[in-house]
Amino acid sequence: MSARPPVKGGMTQHQPLFAASETSYHYQVVRRAIDLIDQSENPMSLDEIAAEIGMSTAHFQRVFSRWVGVSPKRYEQYLKLDHARTLLREKFTTLEASHALGLSGSGRLHDLFLRWEAMSPGEFARAGAGLTIFWGWFESPFGPAVVMGTDKGICGIGFAAEMGESCALEDLLSRWPRAEFVEDPMKLRPWVLKAFGAGDGTLDTAPLFLMGAPFQIKVWEALLSIPSGQVTTYSQIAQAIGNPRAVRAVGTAVGRNPISWLIPCHRALRKSGGLGGYHWGLPMKRAMLAYETARAET
Repeated sequence: MSARPPVKGGMTQHQPLFAASETSYHYQVVRRAIDLIDQSENPMSLDEIAAEIGMSTAHFQRVFSRWVGVSPKRYEQYLKLDHARTLLREKFTTLEASHALGLSGSGRLHDLFLRWEAMSPGEFARAGAGLTIFWGWFESPFGPAVVMGTDKGICGIGFAAEMGESCALEDLLSRWPRAEFVEDPMKLRPWVLKAFGAGDGTLDTAPLFLMGAPFQIKVWEALLSIPSGQVTTYSQIAQAIGNPRAVRAVGTAVGRNPISWLIPCHRALRKSGGLGGYHWGLPMKRAMLAYETARAET
């Protein structure tokens, strides 16, 4: 087993990209609503959900509308399991077409321009040796996020709302066991602001540095071509990268994506329409899909 990589720094304060307490609160409201909807055999009214959460109906509606830009009733529809099937039926994206149109790599990802480069296979094999990775905690629309990056760009984003902060941090630290880690959120802040849509317009791109095996990077490149509000399947990704029989390996590569949200592994679903799993918690995946599709349709 590899030793824990050296980590410099000791600050624990989260950088408030948004109003920190407000965004965490909003995510937790959505998270609790997801649980209520999942556990209910019959559709719940707006009043019933608000009462269960302990809010007035008007306050609950305001929180939801500010978070996703649509009414709670419409948002509830996005959170249901059969929404995955609706996405596949109405929002399905063909990755081959995206590649043919040149949408991969430096193409547009939702409302954000990204540029990215990948480390060489030799660099990946060295497990981060000689590499300095900066990291910090930030408040995001989906709760606390730990973000990591090199001088070249963001290399990792993890979410702690479901698994806890210590587990999320250790998860990313273990990806590159021989790197040196330095806590420096201010170095990353401009990129993270852009990544979560809170930038001031002074930065055009949120650069990414993809750190993975060649096959993984091919899968992540395919994910980058999926527009916001659309989804694909693991089998379609396998076809898009020219290896249609590698569905299981594609699923593994999707699950190992270190740059959550920006490399949108949450947009990959099972062929049956089921949501499948998500490394940072299935409720997080469902919230992200609802967040994107609600905005795409407003």
